[in-house]
Amino acid sequence: IEDFARLTPQYNPRGFGFSFAGQDNRLNNVTVDGSYFNNSFGLAGQPGNRTGVAPISLDAIEQLQINIAPYDVRQGNFVGAGVNTVTRSGTNEFSGSVHYLYRHQGLVGTKAKELTFNPGTFKYNQIGLRLGGPIIENKLFFFVNYEGDGLTQPGTTMLANTGGQPVGGNITRVVADTLIRLSSFLRDKFGYETGPYQGYDHETPARRFIAKLDYNLDDRNKLSLRYNHLDSETDVLVSNSASLGFGRRRSPFTTALNFRNSNYIIMENIRSIVGEWNSIIGDNMANNLIVGYSHHDESRKSRGSFFPMVDILEGGSVYTTFGFEPFTPNNELRYSSFQLQNNFTIYRANHHLAFGVSAERYESENIFFPGSQSIYTYSSLADFYADANDYLANPNRTTSPVTLRRFQLRWMNIPGMEKPIQPLKVFYTGIYAQDEWQVNRNLRLTLGLRLDVPFFGDTGFRNENADNLSFRDEDGNTVQYKTDKLPDPNILFSPRVGFNWDVLGDRSTQVRGGTGIFTGRPAYVWISNQIGNTGMLTGFVSVDNKRDRPFNPNPDHYKPTNVTGAPAASYELALTNPDFKFPQLWRSNIAVDQRLPFGLVGTAEFLYNRDVNGIYYINANLKSADSKFVGADDRPRWTSTAAAVTRINTHVANAIVLKNQNVGYSWNISASLEKPFSDGWFAKAAYNYSEAKNTVSPGSIAWGSWVKNAHPGNPNNPGVGFAAESPGHRVFAAISYRLEYFDFGATTVSLFWEGANISPASYVFGGDMNNDGGTTNDLVYIHRDISEMNFETYSITTPSAKTFTAAEQAAAWDAFIEQDKYLSKNRGKYAERNGVVLPMLYRADLSIAQDVFADIFKKRNTLQVRVDFLNVGNLLNKNWGVGQQLVTTSPLIPAAARVDAQGRAFYRLRNIGGELISKSLEQTAGTGDVFRIQLGIRYIFN
Repeated sequence: IEDFARLTPQYNPRGFGFSFAGQDNRLNNVTVDGSYFNNSFGLAGQPGNRTGVAPISLDAIEQLQINIAPYDVRQGNFVGAGVNTVTRSGTNEFSGSVHYLYRHQGLVGTKAKELTFNPGTFKYNQIGLRLGGPIIENKLFFFVNYEGDGLTQPGTTMLANTGGQPVGGNITRVVADTLIRLSSFLRDKFGYETGPYQGYDHETPARRFIAKLDYNLDDRNKLSLRYNHLDSETDVLVSNSASLGFGRRRSPFTTALNFRNSNYIIMENIRSIVGEWNSIIGDNMANNLIVGYSHHDESRKSRGSFFPMVDILEGGSVYTTFGFEPFTPNNELRYSSFQLQNNFTIYRANHHLAFGVSAERYESENIFFPGSQSIYTYSSLADFYADANDYLANPNRTTSPVTLRRFQLRWMNIPGMEKPIQPLKVFYTGIYAQDEWQVNRNLRLTLGLRLDVPFFGDTGFRNENADNLSFRDEDGNTVQYKTDKLPDPNILFSPRVGFNWDVLGDRSTQVRGGTGIFTGRPAYVWISNQIGNTGMLTGFVSVDNKRDRPFNPNPDHYKPTNVTGAPAASYELALTNPDFKFPQLWRSNIAVDQRLPFGLVGTAEFLYNRDVNGIYYINANLKSADSKFVGADDRPRWTSTAAAVTRINTHVANAIVLKNQNVGYSWNISASLEKPFSDGWFAKAAYNYSEAKNTVSPGSIAWGSWVKNAHPGNPNNPGVGFAAESPGHRVFAAISYRLEYFDFGATTVSLFWEGANISPASYVFGGDMNNDGGTTNDLVYIHRDISEMNFETYSITTPSAKTFTAAEQAAAWDAFIEQDKYLSKNRGKYAERNGVVLPMLYRADLSIAQDVFADIFKKRNTLQVRVDFLNVGNLLNKNWGVGQQLVTTSPLIPAAARVDAQGRAFYRLRNIGGELISKSLEQTAGTGDVFRIQLGIRYIFN
């Protein structure tokens, strides 16, 4: 499907899912033949993204329609884009195909510039079948498609350091011998198997099926029935989230490397059935009715045994991780939706009047029990060994010989309940009306109004203790919240007006555009967070820099044994502002389509979005800052070293509130040149530039969305920064030519070339600079010169003993700023969230297909052999198609005291491999940086 989507200029190619016009990819509305087909819970952008597979075979797709600024109010439920897949149908002619695709490690490149890439075990195969035709000629038709595939690929391409190797590319700072000794220690002393730390495989099997019936009841009524089926699962690396532990545990970071048994397996199984009835009424009316049901299962499985999860730090950031993946205990997710849409249209001479209703009943059961295995974070590997050996000597001890950097634990708080089931029920309905008015021969106006209303079921868990507590909002006001209170029903108005002006009346020059409000569903996980975090269903404790919870290999050791169902002694809260509204933005665009010589069509477009109801998080349990740093970097600071002292209510770990904001915005400017398919040729080239800014690019966990949101001072007022989806520059060209000859065969050659900015990033402190409880979220201050700097002298012992003086660090940091394009232009300022834009990455894909024709029973049959070259430039030159990444996003590390005697910020410059950092960028050496070749064979019959 991406092959279709990437021909849209406003498409963002980074990451899973489709992001358009700088919006969160979960805020699209994905439909199949007009019926909803979304990842509604919101842990991915669209169905299939959880496991990285296609939910519907490309062989079953007739076309893909992408609408970013449609002013037709029948198209709703998105602030990103409406993405509609049109599936094939049977006809009066029997037709079909069978195909097989194949890749393996021998067809994968090994050189990314000067780095060697080892593809390990890499194998992909796919077999597919489609068949369509009549059951009753002119009356009843069928179409079926099946596809099964399997992918084996390296679990990680990152490698441990053999000792003395330069850190960069896929070589981490983590020493292989250190991991080997640690794995042996855990096996010998605790019976825990870590699995390997590199050189292991990930498996992704998938099966997808679609069946469709089309029934012409008569010349005025047509029924369609479609069934979709997907079974898939895949291995996934341990989470990088710092919601538990310290995060950043593995790639793309070269600072950490985890063991395999800390990874997990995710499933994505989908069942969907949809019926559609199209009818013509009288001489000038039509009706379309869609009714459907879908069910999704996105539960997890684990690779390893149940064991506490441990993050080992070095230099303030994670070095390695072992134990049970932090978010996988009892992780089960199942959700379903029932949908109904009805559109009634009246056609008059100059007016097409449309009236409609839509309704969706959504239900989910999420079992989310993160941290129930106990989470330990140690400042060094030596600290862990000291604590673990002390346990072996005295299992009943109550005090650790070392200070734990962090301990976290979640437990069941309701007697007799084994798993914390978090139910969510939503009824989302809309009504709409519009007039498509042909004002005159040249001008068409579309005027419409859509009203959407969400209703939430009463499924929350009330905590009367928390309901009576006082909290603090982002403006310092005292507030209270109802823990079981989900958002109230509210009417969301979406007025829109669009136009299309045929300037000369011959369709040679068309000006189109419009303005209006677009309303979308949120990722329902944002709301579901509240149900599982009220202090009733589970309890939670998070403590920093304490010794009273020494290491214990029993994951349940510190869990209370006498829970009564009353509010837990300590817990965290996820809350939703009572007047929270579904995402809305005001979107406007203007575009010109111009016919040009040689059958070309040129388009120029400007698009602007402004949040009406954007997303925003605060921690309402964070007290006001105690003071400010002194000097050029004068951000607020919290002075206590005990996390509980930063809390308004000490027994509440955090109280994250989901709110709305209206300060986010984005804009796109694009230009394209296209030659529609004719005479065997198709070509399209386009350029797009876009900026998107918001207050947060939310994840799936309330605490994580707040605590990892980079900010320059006050985490409850982070200001507007670049969105994670902010696209930057993108340019592409696609060309395809098909030549048929002698009624014997045909050759098709297709090339797609693209250049785009790699994902944006933020320069932050590696640790908690302002002591607000959030790590790696404090944006660095970019010093004007050495006089503003305040470095702490520090020493290291590995890989060799060395001391870095304050003067050496200041000189190195000043040089680092100068060589960095972003930092050097922003001296005297705080770095911006996602303000660092990496250089453009250029890659190309080439496909060659050879068809051989044969007439069988007077019907053309085709045997096709196909070769696809992915990142073909790297096949021609090892220096082409290779990406880059930041050496580190946290160049500065807070000193232990964080401030000097004068109250100035005090910090260290990061060293990697025993050398102070000196460059911003390093090349990558992963699967995407080298060429891959795919072979395919297909038989097409009629």
